[in-house]
Amino acid sequence: MRRPLLLLLGLLASSQVLAKKVDLDYQVRLLPQSGQAEVRLTLADGSVVRSLDFDLGKAGAYSDFAADGQWQAQDGRGVWHPAPGKTSLSYRVLLDQLHGASHEARITSHWALLRGDQLVPPARLDQQDGTELVARLSVELPAGWKSVETAWPRIGRQKFRIDDVSRLFDRPTGWMLAGNLGSRRARLGETEVTVAAPQGQGMRRMDTLTLLTFVWPQLQAVYPRNPSKLLLVGARDGMWRGALAGSNSVYLHSASPLINDNGNSPLLREIVQLFAQINDRDASDWLGESFADYYATELLRRAGGMSDDRYAVLQARLHSLGDKVTQLKGEQAGAAQVARGVLLLQALDKEIRLHNHDKRSLDDVARALMRLSSVSTEEFVQISENVLGRQSEVLQSKLLR
Repeated sequence: MRRPLLLLLGLLASSQVLAKKVDLDYQVRLLPQSGQAEVRLTLADGSVVRSLDFDLGKAGAYSDFAADGQWQAQDGRGVWHPAPGKTSLSYRVLLDQLHGASHEARITSHWALLRGDQLVPPARLDQQDGTELVARLSVELPAGWKSVETAWPRIGRQKFRIDDVSRLFDRPTGWMLAGNLGSRRARLGETEVTVAAPQGQGMRRMDTLTLLTFVWPQLQAVYPRNPSKLLLVGARDGMWRGALAGSNSVYLHSASPLINDNGNSPLLREIVQLFAQINDRDASDWLGESFADYYATELLRRAGGMSDDRYAVLQARLHSLGDKVTQLKGEQAGAAQVARGVLLLQALDKEIRLHNHDKRSLDDVARALMRLSSVSTEEFVQISENVLGRQSEVLQSKLLR
């Protein structure tokens, strides 16, 4: 067995060494006057890519396509067959995105806050075997703008290396911020954390870093992930009043409290979602949402940031909100379902701790779930009962049927 295994490992190693590396450069020019960005994709050798099939989303988001080789757009998709040699595809993308009457992404005369996902739409890549695309992003700023921040490693003044092991086609994802910025940085564990916002937008950078520093050890104990970078961005004028996680990044409206009067933290909730990465399926939306709510509060409590009487008030609110819920499963969990799900998770944690004499807990379930690409309610029950060591009385609830 030893010789075949060594031979297999040698073949795998040699195939990685022999992989042909081809540069893929994303060049982005921000255009505040038109509310757009001009994007150019350049392949150093187009012959290694048979096609890129883009999902262009809603009509009007992308326009003015120009390509070396063949370009076909139809029914919300665009297919590029690159020309041999050095070859490019260029287009314009509309950056402003509305959430009701406010913006989820915005470009003004002084700054731009957006998701990298907007710049390059998702695509199906068909390439030659033994090829590795080496992706980089460079940003050309308008006159007077000083800097840009992304969640990717910086390799130049306004240049970043894009390397996503979960995707065959590397593209810039996660939140981005450009303009005249104020930033604060700290190293938490193995992660370089940056809190950035346009100047004059009221972002509490040091408060945010302090809260994360306070909670970080508890977060790492439950979710042992070590991203090299974590970017938190915010702005105020015209922006959506909420919080939203992206790839190794989080947006938080700069006027939003870090911890609400009811004890919840929108920031910690999104941080938990980013680290937990629970991708639910089969009408199990309650699962990811309830885990995020549960740990956003629990991590703050473990860190000493919530008194017993405040925790009791929060419990009373959860009971009041979720009291009439009879079914947790559904395509989209409402606030009442999420609250009832949190109460179920609390009861499950207590059951696991009592049966295993505090040697195991819901944390073990959370760590198991974070390793799955997706999870259903039925799989959650199975994993929980494996951790518990027997059938769970809590999970026999009619709420899960």
